[in-house]
Formats: sequence, structure tokens, C-alpha cells
Amino acid sequence: MHEVSLAESIIELIEQAALREGFALVRMVRLEIGELACVDPDALETAFAAACRDTCAEQARIEIETVAGEGECPDCGIRAAMPSLYELCPQCGERPLRVIRGTELRVSTLDVE
Repeated sequence: MHEVSLAESIIELIEQAALREGFALVRMVRLEIGELACVDPDALETAFAAACRDTCAEQARIEIETVAGEGECPDCGIRAAMPSLYELCPQCGERPLRVIRGTELRVSTLDVE
């Protein structure tokens, strides 16, 4: 379950930002997680709840925004929705789409005091 190490990394980023920006409490953490990122949002929420104990984010709620997968065909150039990795081009069917977006995992917003 790599969500535990992801949650620990998110807390580390938050604590570094707290030192740099001078805030003491995080009320909300908003994450953008791509459909193709191979992250289980429920498992990440559980891991985050455990990882944030005794940190400035201990009372923070977590909000997750899902980023849809999108790809581009290297042969015909069409862009298409990509609900999973290795989708074939829906137009020419020749090659897997090249991922354009949907693999990201980022902290997009912190609500702090």
C-alpha cells in the first residue's frame, strides 16, 4: 500500500510549507489525483488520517479532486479520454495513447491559520 508513503510525503510538504510560510494549523488539504495515478483515494484518506497525527494538519479534512485521464495518439494525433493506461487510439486503433494528463498527484490548496 504505497498510499502510506504518499500520505507521509504530503505531510512532509505541508510541514515544510508551515515553517516557510509561518502557519500553525491546517484546516483543509485539497489534492488533485489523476485517474491514471494508481492511487486509491479511500486508502490515501485513511493513510493521511494516520500520518497527520501530532502535526499541524492533525485536524485537517482532506478533499480529493479527480483529474480525468487524457491521451494523444502518436500516429494520428487525436486526443481522447483515457479511462485506463494503455488505451488504444479510438480513431485508428493502431497504438496506445500517450498520456497527456491523469497521472498527477498534487497538493492544490491548503486552508491554514
